[in-house]
Amino acid sequence: MARVFTVSDSITIAVSSDAAYEAVSRPADMGRWSPENLGTTDESPAGPAGPGTTFVGRNKRGAFRWTTRCTVTAAEPGHRFAFRVHAIGLSRPFLRGPIATWEYRFEEVGSGTRVTETWTDDRRAWPTFVANAFDRVATSGKTFATFQQRNIEKTLHNLKRELEVEHDTAP
Repeated sequence: MARVFTVSDSITIAVSSDAAYEAVSRPADMGRWSPENLGTTDESPAGPAGPGTTFVGRNKRGAFRWTTRCTVTAAEPGHRFAFRVHAIGLSRPFLRGPIATWEYRFEEVGSGTRVTETWTDDRRAWPTFVANAFDRVATSGKTFATFQQRNIEKTLHNLKRELEVEHDTAP
């Protein structure tokens, strides 16, 4: 079976593209929506992240915890937000190398915004059999593409639920 390097999904949220972008461009808040991310470490900058901003993400999968060093590669308010994961470790990200890229696109549709989340596997130098073996151990039997597809779906639904509630309760 061919290795899948990119997966994505979209959802329409009843808020403006600027409101959706504002939420997603704050890496510290990602833990509110993601089933795996817990936000960022205390030394990471708060607020919306601009191009070149580096932050350390905190993550969990079951009882396992780890950190990642990420750099924002695109920050176009209301249109696109992306970051590259380029180091990983337990308490601090010390193993460097291309790991993954996450991208969010925002497109106004009708009275809302279509948010598209995309994960790209940047481990291109890994032989497929090594990546597949590692992935199955790290995800309890799945490839990262299959695993991340499920995470993206959950993240987008959680984001929609929270942003639409905030929008409905705003003065």
